[in-house]
Amino acid sequence: MSVPSTELDFVRLSYRSDLRIFFMRWTRLVSSQEHRAGYKAALEFARQHEAAHWLIDLRIRGLAEAEDFTWIIQEFRQMMQRALPGAVFRVAYLVTPYHQELIDSRLPAHEATFRTFIEEQTAYQWLGVPLSAAR
Repeated sequence: MSVPSTELDFVRLSYRSDLRIFFMRWTRLVSSQEHRAGYKAALEFARQHEAAHWLIDLRIRGLAEAEDFTWIIQEFRQMMQRALPGAVFRVAYLVTPYHQELIDSRLPAHEATFRTFIEEQTAYQWLGVPLSAAR
């Protein structure tokens, strides 16, 4: 199976059509400018594949600055909806246990789009992938 992918200096993007998941894996710490550029490149790549379920691996990159996190939750969420109108987005963040607590404390109380996970299998389940397909 061919997996469409692209790579920037700081992030790898790919789409698994069999799982219907877009993967965004950060490969190093990034500046605020790179953070936003990475998300914008990811959105364009995901739009091409009509991918509304994302798995974003933050374990290497770590936490975003507070203003970049707010940008994701507010502005970038709107950009996602404009890119794929009518899509129900689910964004699973793969994080370290320490970062999970911090990110969860920053998310709005009834957040439905963004969720954090320590294990990839649990993230797959939330994204709607049957366990047998995720192996």
